[in-house]
Amino acid sequence: MANLTTKKNAFYAQSGGVTAVINASACGVIEACRRHKDKIGTLYAGENGIIGALQENLIDTSKELNSAVAALRHTPGGAFGSCRYKMKDIKDSRAEYERLVEVFKAHNIGYFFYNGGGDSADTCLKVSQISAKMGYPIQAIHIPKTIDNDLPFTDCSPGFGSVAKYIAVSTKEASLDIASMAASSTKIFILEVMGRHAGWIAASGGLAAQDQGDAPHIIVFPEIPFNREQFVAKVEQTVNEKGFCVVVASEGASYADGALISGSLNKDAFGHQQLGGVAPTLASMIKHSLGYKYHYALADYLQRAARHIASKTDVDQAYAVGRAAVEKALEGKGSIMITIERGSGKRYSWSLGEAPLTKVANVEKKMPRSFITKDGFGITQKARDYLQPLIAGEDVPPFKNGLPYYPKLKKILVAKKLDTEFKI
Repeated sequence: MANLTTKKNAFYAQSGGVTAVINASACGVIEACRRHKDKIGTLYAGENGIIGALQENLIDTSKELNSAVAALRHTPGGAFGSCRYKMKDIKDSRAEYERLVEVFKAHNIGYFFYNGGGDSADTCLKVSQISAKMGYPIQAIHIPKTIDNDLPFTDCSPGFGSVAKYIAVSTKEASLDIASMAASSTKIFILEVMGRHAGWIAASGGLAAQDQGDAPHIIVFPEIPFNREQFVAKVEQTVNEKGFCVVVASEGASYADGALISGSLNKDAFGHQQLGGVAPTLASMIKHSLGYKYHYALADYLQRAARHIASKTDVDQAYAVGRAAVEKALEGKGSIMITIERGSGKRYSWSLGEAPLTKVANVEKKMPRSFITKDGFGITQKARDYLQPLIAGEDVPPFKNGLPYYPKLKKILVAKKLDTEFKI
């Protein structure tokens, strides 16, 4: 057992786009560290993600009340602030990593818990590698988080189940609305959802259908090259048969040559092409080809912030991977990502595992072709069997004055120990 003079402090940070349950992972990390205070010193959280470490803006989580920490389990957003700051390759910007190690060394930090997606897994790996080379080894553990569900070696990614539930519910409710109006008004409704290269979120809209022929009638996947003629023909056929047509479209949908349907050329801070605009583009196609009246909606931030309708399965898994990261660190593990493993029985079950970051970093998991119908516009029973358990259960937050109640943290910064500043 470590004693007071040798035990290391820990650092936790949130990265990339937040989710409805990323704070549940934070709760898992904090509560696990508090349970093991005989082995782990103070847990610091980065203010605005990894930028907090680079600029030595460290939040002392020990100053937070137990009740406030517990409330993180039902609070959306990123409680400590996230960022879209991509650490460069070590050979191009060694100074960034040396700065991290310098900050960690100054604050006696030996555990690094990084809560994010694929880019975060890559950063976590690099921090582990360079810290060892610099003679100050850091146990870096990646806590999975991404609404895109595209991390490899894990059955699902925390954050996805709640987005999937929101999209399935929204699709179902909107389809009832348009069905009511279709006889004399709007005949087309398009819901644009997130998903850069993987269509997991779009696929979840398919769960809204209870019977064959129910909405959504068309799902547009990034994995299936978009064909305008086939799409328009399917819309027309659906309206002729059903009287209306509901479409769920992934923002990352593209043509066979790789060009995005939306045609965006802008890039985000991670260097990824900025997405969005698929719904109005599809609506324009339908209007010019068929003349139908339409409405469209962009789920955008709403889909990843909707904690009021989160999946209980997702909340439980998000908390569990945060807690497990601490347990694995205390076992001496490092350079790993915590994984969720699905049980083999007919009744859904799950457990936790791990995967080496050398295999996780920069790998995307896309929808299997067997999850998509032959015509490319729907999900198969195999996909439904995979998706359905991930949206199961409700975990409703407490309400006050008719609104969800989300307490705020104190977020007290510790005193800086380094004389130099680091500019981002």
